Amino acid sequence: MSDSIKHECGIAFIRLLKPLSYYQQKYGTALYGLNKLYLLMEKQHNRGQDGAGIATIKLDVKPGHRYISRYRSMAQNAVADIFGYVQNKFVDIQNETPELMQDAEWLKNNVSFIGEVLLGHLRYGTHGKNSIENCHPFLRQNNWMTRNLVIAGNFNMTNVDELLEQLYELGQHPKEQADTVTVLEKIGHFLDDENQELFDEYKKEGLDNVQITHKISENLDIAKILKRSAKNWDGGYAISGIVGNGDAFILRDPSGIRPAYYYQDDEIVVAASERPAIQTAFNIPFKDVKEIEPGHALIVKKNGTVTQEIFREPEEKRACSFERIYFSRGSDAEIYKERKHLGALLCKQILSAVKSDLKNTVFSFIPNTAEVSFYGMVEGLHSYIRNVQKDTLLHRKDSLNDEQLDELLSMSPRVEKLAIKDVKLRTFITQDADRGDMVAHVYDTTYGVIKNHTDTLVAVDDSIVRGTTLKQSIIKIIDRLHPKKIIIVSSAPQIRYPDCYGIDMSKMGQFVAFEAAIQLLKARGMEHVIEEVYQKCKASLLLPKEEIVNHVKDIYRPFKQEEISAQITKIITPDNINAEVEVIYQTLDNLHVACPNHTGDWYFSGNYPTPGGNKVVNKAFVNWKEGNNQRAY
Repeated sequence: MSDSIKHECGIAFIRLLKPLSYYQQKYGTALYGLNKLYLLMEKQHNRGQDGAGIATIKLDVKPGHRYISRYRSMAQNAVADIFGYVQNKFVDIQNETPELMQDAEWLKNNVSFIGEVLLGHLRYGTHGKNSIENCHPFLRQNNWMTRNLVIAGNFNMTNVDELLEQLYELGQHPKEQADTVTVLEKIGHFLDDENQELFDEYKKEGLDNVQITHKISENLDIAKILKRSAKNWDGGYAISGIVGNGDAFILRDPSGIRPAYYYQDDEIVVAASERPAIQTAFNIPFKDVKEIEPGHALIVKKNGTVTQEIFREPEEKRACSFERIYFSRGSDAEIYKERKHLGALLCKQILSAVKSDLKNTVFSFIPNTAEVSFYGMVEGLHSYIRNVQKDTLLHRKDSLNDEQLDELLSMSPRVEKLAIKDVKLRTFITQDADRGDMVAHVYDTTYGVIKNHTDTLVAVDDSIVRGTTLKQSIIKIIDRLHPKKIIIVSSAPQIRYPDCYGIDMSKMGQFVAFEAAIQLLKARGMEHVIEEVYQKCKASLLLPKEEIVNHVKDIYRPFKQEEISAQITKIITPDNINAEVEVIYQTLDNLHVACPNHTGDWYFSGNYPTPGGNKVVNKAFVNWKEGNNQRAY
């Protein structure tokens, strides 16, 4: 993606189902769980670079001994920093008494972080302040083991105000107005309730307090707690949690917006935000890694039983398509195929734009995430060429001379790597003009492969959000090659609406497609549409969120996609560019063809999967109209 945006978070969960001595004997180390957690997190480092954290819980620890350990970091390489901190705990042991490194029971009793339940998190700060307090996992502490709670997640709730009000009504006084705090306290409240209900029940049976403690640990109904907690959540979420006694869960929102995968066998239960992380860390085949179903929670009890239970009635699955286009790593077998398919589906539009003149067209991509879509586009071009060759040989072979035949058989797309993101320059100069000049050099280019003022250059990007980098850097750089025309091709449709489920795209003014539509309305004397939408959006904010519809769709309704693309072209084309510039976007229909199982497309279509989404988009428009530069939720 040429425009850098913050997005998503990553979770990593491991439950060791055997005693630590088992892993010591089979794998040669009692640190098996920690080593695998490190791998799971490193293989998902793309999901969060603002911070990271881990928490571990030891099972069956005697009273008076520490059983929960947590460490969080905001270092530049947070995952490495965390596991360096943990590793330092074993340096003296390794140097002074190395035989103890082979004693799993001693390590568990004497060294922190050696536990059977492990949870990791990688953070992208979509809106919250970047401080260590904002890094997951979050911890709710209590002297009762079964009232302790650790959570970490990939989520945004659209109705934080409503959830906070419910906490006030329960008698709580949360310390922050943040969805992480509300989720922690909501689950914590019903965890407390469950503890109290079980305590009262066993007290009536005449059990003493020590017996009651053990009975509560055995019989905590995690599914019931989650059902009560998540009843009114509106958002996209994949949340993992651990109760102090070792019960654990990973839950996924009813629309399946946020991804969550798991694997289990007789040794481990593991869950993560991305399937390839599990495959790589544990050498597991694709088919053995499963998705947690929408509206379900994977629950691992302290005794090792594993179930997947409904906590909210599943709704129409609207899994995030941006995960497939950009966010998740392309090493997932399905995602790789889908990204290639997105590229192939662009061929018809590209061939039309270059008038099928492959001889004078050079194809490239904007590094680094558009590379797979580019491969798909090239395969699509080869398919087109084969069809041309086949049709010509079937119907015109008798009229071809040797030169024409040679030209026909040598047809091939001209593929070059032209844009090179070779260094992340620091734009530390304070003056805007100087900073702009530095930004313009973030990309470099390959010289000598474009025929001056003859070739058309087609460059594939996976998506275009603001268009800033295209205007300030990429188009300027490749114009130096003197192409006749530059065509920027987005493998994603036009991003028209804010996201409110985990991606840092929350303000209307961020989108070049929105800017283009507004400019078109003004140019055509249709400013009244802007005012009408504003009034509708403002009035809708007084309604219950379930009754709100997305009025911002009316901003785009007067225009065809091609008209908005043409206006975007004007916006992102810098001054003093010699080449003609054109922007081509993927169609929404083709997106669904390429990614049939991930139909969440609200940032393109405006069709939000939860009622809170419609409220957010209308609020975002009101904020834009009123010049209020704040997020809409």
